[in-house]
Amino acid sequence: MAESLRDILDAAARGVFPPPDGRTTVVPQPSPRDAGVLSFTAHSVVFVDEDPQWVYDTLRATPSDPLAATMNARFLTALMDRTGREQETIDALLVAGPLPGPPDLALTELTGPGHPRVAYARGRRDEVRAWAVRGGVVTLGRGVAGRIEVSAEVDEGVRRRGLGRALVTAARHLATEPLWAQIAPGNARSMRAFQAAGYVPVGAEALLLRP
Repeated sequence: MAESLRDILDAAARGVFPPPDGRTTVVPQPSPRDAGVLSFTAHSVVFVDEDPQWVYDTLRATPSDPLAATMNARFLTALMDRTGREQETIDALLVAGPLPGPPDLALTELTGPGHPRVAYARGRRDEVRAWAVRGGVVTLGRGVAGRIEVSAEVDEGVRRRGLGRALVTAARHLATEPLWAQIAPGNARSMRAFQAAGYVPVGAEALLLRP
């Protein structure tokens, strides 16, 4: 088993996952900013700077199917109480490799922080860059464990025309390493756009945020 969260993510991007043995692996936080839980098929990874034994004891005391215990609300609440952090939602985690050549869209890079999507990304990621096209914006930045994370936003008036899919496809042309996307499972539009652009689901993620 890999010893760091980045090792685990790099392997997952290649389609190599932790063994589906029903176990939980505890690894250190990759940075003071990022802590949380990753759930793969029948294997979870808790990345937090806490005593691993506390994690295992708390999971055993969680009234849940053991395969789902790390994403159970009682465990996540205990983890938030223990760390003093907050959590917004459980996201689906998707990944896609880079694509050669320039993007098909005529993108203009944004240099100011004015767009809400850009401001949001800069609050959670490093080295954020953003590009706009009429009706939409796409951002790239280094998030959890230094991975490249992508997000996109499309204006309401131009939705249902394939722009979201085009934006996140363009992001694959702007990157030189795997791109990661965190999507609320209920956001069906976004899930469809990313999957149509070649992003594949690899697991679920609950990030714990510093207040």
